[in-house]
Amino acid sequence: MTRSTTIRSLGTLVQLRSTQVERLEADLASQEATRVRYQNNLDRLTALTHGSGASGAALQVNPAMALNCGAYKQGVMALADSHRIDLSLHQANMAVSQSRLKDAWVGRELLGKVLARTQSAHAAENERATRKREDDIATQSWLAGQA
Repeated sequence: MTRSTTIRSLGTLVQLRSTQVERLEADLASQEATRVRYQNNLDRLTALTHGSGASGAALQVNPAMALNCGAYKQGVMALADSHRIDLSLHQANMAVSQSRLKDAWVGRELLGKVLARTQSAHAAENERATRKREDDIATQSWLAGQA
């Protein structure tokens, strides 16, 4: 395999890895938006729980209202607990995605460095060949002038 073919292949690999990194970044951004929604929902549910007042205060007015208020608060707190569990699972998934993104980014950077080194070696090789050709031409010209 020639060096230029190797450079083209490495360039293609770097492009593919860049695409993979971009895809993982977009996925992580989507997951972050979902995490923010979960957190906002939890904040709202907490506000609803605190905003409904004390369940016992309605007992003096009407026992059925106190029971209804208690059931409402219990339902909201159960929903908030369910959201907390979902949020923690989602954050664990985000940690895995961040790890994948880091690994993909490192892989892309390493391939990029290999590509840069290969391109540099190829350029140096071409420069050496050009200098050798010029030296050979100069030597032939000098020898022709001596004859």
